[in-house]
Amino acid sequence: MKLTRRSCNVLALVLALLLAIPGCAGAGTEKREKQLFAMDTVMFLTAYGPAADDALAAATDVINGLAADLDPEREDGSVYALNAGAGGPVAVSADCLAVLDTALAVGRETDGALDPALYPIIRAWGFTTGDYRVPETAELAALLAEKDTDAIALDAAAGTVTLPADMAVSLGAVAKGYAAQKAAEAMADAGAEHAILSLGGNVQTLGETRPDGKRWQVAVTDPNDTGAYVGTLSVGQTAVVTSGGYQRYFEQGGKTYIHILDPATGRPVDNDLLSVTVVTADGARADALSTALFVLGSQGALDYAAGHGDVELVLITRDRRVIVTAGLAAGFDENSEDYTYEYP
Repeated sequence: MKLTRRSCNVLALVLALLLAIPGCAGAGTEKREKQLFAMDTVMFLTAYGPAADDALAAATDVINGLAADLDPEREDGSVYALNAGAGGPVAVSADCLAVLDTALAVGRETDGALDPALYPIIRAWGFTTGDYRVPETAELAALLAEKDTDAIALDAAAGTVTLPADMAVSLGAVAKGYAAQKAAEAMADAGAEHAILSLGGNVQTLGETRPDGKRWQVAVTDPNDTGAYVGTLSVGQTAVVTSGGYQRYFEQGGKTYIHILDPATGRPVDNDLLSVTVVTADGARADALSTALFVLGSQGALDYAAGHGDVELVLITRDRRVIVTAGLAAGFDENSEDYTYEYP
């Protein structure tokens, strides 16, 4: 059995290279950078201006705090306490409430394509423990039968969440996007006006432009060659989040099993997509949607975007098409002869 993990660090590295182009920051503008490891991901933070050091420190504190609070394996965190107390109301942090609320909302919007209650099934596949295996059909059926996501009750006023007994949740499909958004807000509070954060496949920008007045440049990784990219997005202040089966998977018996599971079957998604990149203002929602829309496949993802004017997409399919929605077309630069580019 072989495990390969590529948590979009290449996107972050390419992004760092783009930001390092001479003159990017503008004459006399201070630029500070920091690298850290949290949420099982290498993260790159860049801030500009005299408040850059304070901004990086503030962002780091936010990320580390959320990493502890939202990790279902950390006994001092809200998610661990919530799972341990399933069957009754459990007091959790405001952040935990917000992230779970986003996950449930996106799940409802996408007919269950995102489901935070998949945690026991994710564990059964070994994606949290490292003991990778293919569960038996009967085992998956039993775990699916125990799942009752609609019965999860949030009480914002009391600051509690109630899970049905024998259920457990994971917020991994939303946590990094939420952390990037909150870290960017902390940077702004510390005095930064221009910053960019790359938390694995989650990019968040602060400021409509870089200090030199030019828009931010974010590369979209080639799933077939993670040392390359299919194109570059020119964006303002927003979140750019990518999910794909190439990021984390294992191989057994000559077959590849990706970490993104279909909530309806409990099995890895197997459709026409290799990756989904979502561009929208809210980092947590972008993160949640990147997973949900991957589950839906290319047509389902495009149908969702067509009904939500604040969401733009870059889809990469197995048959080597790059599909860029209308709101991104003018700011997308193609970068590969190995793909066909479509702008529906």
